[in-house]
Amino acid sequence: MIMLTRTINFRAALVLSTCLSTCLTLVATADAAEKRPNVVIMMADDLGSSDLGCYGGPVKTPALDSLAARGVRFTQFYSGCSGCSPSRAVAITGRHHIRAGVYTVLSDRNHNAHLLEREVTIAEVLRDNGYDTAHLGKWHLGMPYSGREKPTPDKHGFNYWFGSENMALPSHKNPTNFYRNGEPLGKIEGYASQIVVADAINWLDEKRDPKAPFFLHIWFHEPHMPIAAPDEIVSQYGPLDSRSAIYSGTVDNQDRAIARLVAKLEEMGELDNTIIVYSSDQGSYRADRNGGLSGGKFEGGIRSPGIFFWPNGIPGGRLESEPAGSVDLLPTVCGLVGIDTPEGVHLDGSDISPLLTGNPEKFARHQPLFWLWPKPTLNAATSAMAAIREGDYTLLGFFGDELFPDVDAIIRLREQIKAALPEEERENPGVPFPRRFFSTPFDDPKAERLRSQHLQAFRFREEWIPRLKADGFQRFELYDLSTDPLQQTDIADEHPDVVKRLSEQLIEINASVMADGPDWD
Repeated sequence: MIMLTRTINFRAALVLSTCLSTCLTLVATADAAEKRPNVVIMMADDLGSSDLGCYGGPVKTPALDSLAARGVRFTQFYSGCSGCSPSRAVAITGRHHIRAGVYTVLSDRNHNAHLLEREVTIAEVLRDNGYDTAHLGKWHLGMPYSGREKPTPDKHGFNYWFGSENMALPSHKNPTNFYRNGEPLGKIEGYASQIVVADAINWLDEKRDPKAPFFLHIWFHEPHMPIAAPDEIVSQYGPLDSRSAIYSGTVDNQDRAIARLVAKLEEMGELDNTIIVYSSDQGSYRADRNGGLSGGKFEGGIRSPGIFFWPNGIPGGRLESEPAGSVDLLPTVCGLVGIDTPEGVHLDGSDISPLLTGNPEKFARHQPLFWLWPKPTLNAATSAMAAIREGDYTLLGFFGDELFPDVDAIIRLREQIKAALPEEERENPGVPFPRRFFSTPFDDPKAERLRSQHLQAFRFREEWIPRLKADGFQRFELYDLSTDPLQQTDIADEHPDVVKRLSEQLIEINASVMADGPDWD
């Protein structure tokens, strides 16, 4: 009798133990299912649409090629603008940059403008939903270190930040203008992309909340000028003094830094549950790296790589031809991680997560892709101010009252700069000489002084904003990108119905954007 009782008790205990084990397994499974993915968004600076190996480019980029092969690679992905600051405002808010307060490429010494503190960023949305957040690299959305009151990245949702106001100076090598949480760091040995990733890895190891999902927001400096890369990398692409080879070296070095970050995520056991996005803030300043696309007609200035990777949630090994862009990042991240978009905020971008997860029939863009950049130009006839995209059509809009600098003064300055430079600095295949006036400091003091005057002559002036808001579009051009990707043949006269429909939409969106834009003057 005693033996029978013990047997029954043993069996009961076994059943109880099995039930408890099953319950714990179910709880663990439920917890795993509820754990939100980490998010890593990486953006290059001035990277061409045909730079990377996976896009048929000349640079060896095995890390990015691997992410693209195991994820989704967009064949038509676009930045928010063909200028640094506006593009970044779009990428971080999902809204047109003028709505967010950024009309132009910002100079903190000359502009009051900055990313409005009232704007809701991806970082704020994720932080409010339990994420630990960090920004690393270039910012260029306004900093207070030039004497004007402007918010720092911590005011836009980042618990930690490290990087620079704008480009890495004096170049990508040994930068001297980085900050960590507002504290200047002085000279840092190494190259910008490697420095930024090293700090990201350190944050993952020592500073983040290990119990929370994380958001890493990495805006690389490369390949923005002034450029630099290790000699052993540059030598793989040409002579050490070749600007083309150095340019390629900066992209290659960035890819190597990304490889380090991916290896770290894998070592942590987090790679499969991390959404990784890679793109660029605009097209390249090198005409040979944009696939022949025209910058003056927007396409060359805004076409960028678009790579999405997430083994646990995005079926990989796919190309996606649907047009999309960085304006879609905020709603898409919300869709992928399962949180609501900001309440009461008009988003210009759409949630493209159905395209990523293999459900294209569920995707519908609520508003056409739209670009507007009121930049001063010397040739209004070939430089559009706005564009709208619908299917294969893109419509360009030209303002009636263009923003012109003093053309005669610009021409005189350029001739004076050329005269001040040594012969070997006047010619630079691949980088049009006028483009260097905007990006590359000259060693010659006189040429550099004149270059500064040239920059000032082209700089957007905030007193133009009221006139900009009042201007309308006077003419339009229409292109079919499926048959004319280089935008060589205007077909507006052949399709008046398309022009009418798209111009009405363009005008309506432009009016909405301008109504939201602040007057910084």
